[in-house]
Amino acid sequence: MTTLTLIGKPDCHLCDVASEIIDTVVAELPDAAAERIEIVEASIHDDPALFDLWWEKIPVVLIDGELHAHWRLSADRLRDALEDAVRADALTDTKESR
Repeated sequence: MTTLTLIGKPDCHLCDVASEIIDTVVAELPDAAAERIEIVEASIHDDPALFDLWWEKIPVVLIDGELHAHWRLSADRLRDALEDAVRADALTDTKESR
């Protein structure tokens, strides 16, 4: 499973835009790929550690815990990164099942 984390806060216009881009990109992926992606939303208001790390860079998008983007999110770049992450995850699953 690939985890995509969107870190933002309420009433953040760029966070709303990033969320819409994420929803659109995941919806456009083949079902087999989309089913392997877990989307997690976190708010800097709910977690002091997230606030300390990211308050001036939201929205922040992480893929499997690694920084993918902050401030502005590119749909094409996100699509490529998710396809790569899902492919790598599927290979790992195949190796582990042997």
